[in-house]
Amino acid sequence: MNGKGRPRGFDKTEALRRAMEVFWTRGFQGASMAELTAAMGLNAPSVYAAFGDKVALFRAAMALYNETDGAGIWDGIETAPTARDAVAGMLRASVEAFTCGEAPRGCMVVLSALQSESPHPEICDDLKAMRLRNIDLLERRFERARNDGELPNGSDCRAIAVYVTTLQHGMSIQARDGANRETLSAVVDCAMAGWDAMIAASQLDGGDTRRQ
Repeated sequence: MNGKGRPRGFDKTEALRRAMEVFWTRGFQGASMAELTAAMGLNAPSVYAAFGDKVALFRAAMALYNETDGAGIWDGIETAPTARDAVAGMLRASVEAFTCGEAPRGCMVVLSALQSESPHPEICDDLKAMRLRNIDLLERRFERARNDGELPNGSDCRAIAVYVTTLQHGMSIQARDGANRETLSAVVDCAMAGWDAMIAASQLDGGDTRRQ
């Protein structure tokens, strides 16, 4: 140990990964500094020196999640040949990510969500912004599909995007509760089997293209 209690050969990325897994399992509020320091193999002064306070550590852990375990889920949205393929690919990539290896199950962005009365509203805002970015990404893809004639002119692209992300969030919770890959794959099969009916149900009246 050096004077700050940091082990020689300290691997910052590995320590951050261990913190990420605690936050992923416990959420921001549920993860205590005692749990975090124990998982990271560091004392509190070393954690603060390397990463900053708990909020900064959580943000660094979320960035690592998005670069590693959470990466790839949304990559095919823009490049898939059809909107239907984009959704199917994203949901199947989610199944793989939510059930792979020894990592905590489900999506860290969804499972780390906090109540609005949290003493750290900035964390709530960060997580909400991440989720909204995914909705916006899907909405743009559906608007492109509508403009290309793949989806009907009256399709409510925002509603479809919210529906798809709501389905994915539910899959994340099911994965945390123990649903395996086979079960979640069957959920995706059911959702995609109802694609045409869902698109038909999303039609707006009066030519509006977005619900408020």
